[in-house]
Amino acid sequence: MERAKMMLELSKDEAEKVSKISVNPHKPHIEMSFYEDFSVRGIRVDRVQPGIVVCSFTVPPRLLDMNGNLSSGAIANLVDEVGYSVIREEGLPMSVSVTMSISYVSTAKVDDELEVMGRLLGQKGSIFGTIVSFKNKASGKTIAEGRHTLFRHASKI
Repeated sequence: MERAKMMLELSKDEAEKVSKISVNPHKPHIEMSFYEDFSVRGIRVDRVQPGIVVCSFTVPPRLLDMNGNLSSGAIANLVDEVGYSVIREEGLPMSVSVTMSISYVSTAKVDDELEVMGRLLGQKGSIFGTIVSFKNKASGKTIAEGRHTLFRHASKI
């Protein structure tokens, strides 16, 4: 337990940096929230067609883990975001994630150019299945693949 405490404890320099972070409230639908700006900034939508979304991005330093690889959390977040974007329809209620299963096959480093493709696998009632794949554009190597199940409930309001 002590070792875990030590690993999580901030140094004086880190504590000072954290204390200077200022997160202002955002205006929904007008500007990005702190979360949206941090997690999806820099992602370019290359193609959208029914059931398919193709994006690309250059791996930024802010999404690296301590080994210098694109973090598994960033990949999971993008599976969630891109998987949702495949089924999003204007005027319909938002969906909630039910399950995600991600296979981490390889790594990506800072400045690697990645292609992220989300596809609709199918729908049964209010349940949707999507698959999101990450490939290195230069090498063609698969970085990760995630299956994402979402639920959209029709509002009774």
